[in-house]
Amino acid sequence: LKALADAGATKVIAIAAVGAIAPWFAPGEIALPTDLIDYTYGRAHTYSDGEPGSQLEHVELTNPYTPSLREALRAAASRSAVKLSGDGVMAVTQGPRLETPAEIQRLKRDGCDLVGMTGMPEAALAAELGLAYACIAVSVNWAAGLSPAGAGILDEIHASIAAGMAKVQTLLAAVLPRLAA
Repeated sequence: LKALADAGATKVIAIAAVGAIAPWFAPGEIALPTDLIDYTYGRAHTYSDGEPGSQLEHVELTNPYTPSLREALRAAASRSAVKLSGDGVMAVTQGPRLETPAEIQRLKRDGCDLVGMTGMPEAALAAELGLAYACIAVSVNWAAGLSPAGAGILDEIHASIAAGMAKVQTLLAAVLPRLAA
């Protein structure tokens, strides 16, 4: 993100492959998360690291995903007939392992609709740098313990990632020219 900001970027659209917790977010669908809960640890979460010359920065994350950028994505989806499954809260877990069924049930109780391993500290770092930041979440599987009987998570990922990424490509083709203007 720092390299993007240094190069003059002002907006970042992240693409995240995620597991679906909410029943409205089937594999192969895409969504625009509105909020997140950070379950990660040990990641660098700031450029204000206390080193000489750095300044402490308290970052506002009331909107971890920039509303105006999310609205531009929503409008582009409408113009290009790309179906968005909805909004939702993304759980960001440590990875690289996938979650257990019990962990998914905890995330569900916490109000999470989807789960992925990226998004934090990226959202906070983007805010610290003054970058508009949004995420297109691609549901690539039902989260652990939520798959239909007999379906393996890795099999679901392979079966649904292409469908979801095709939607992402169409959405990006519709939104990028308007963001550059």
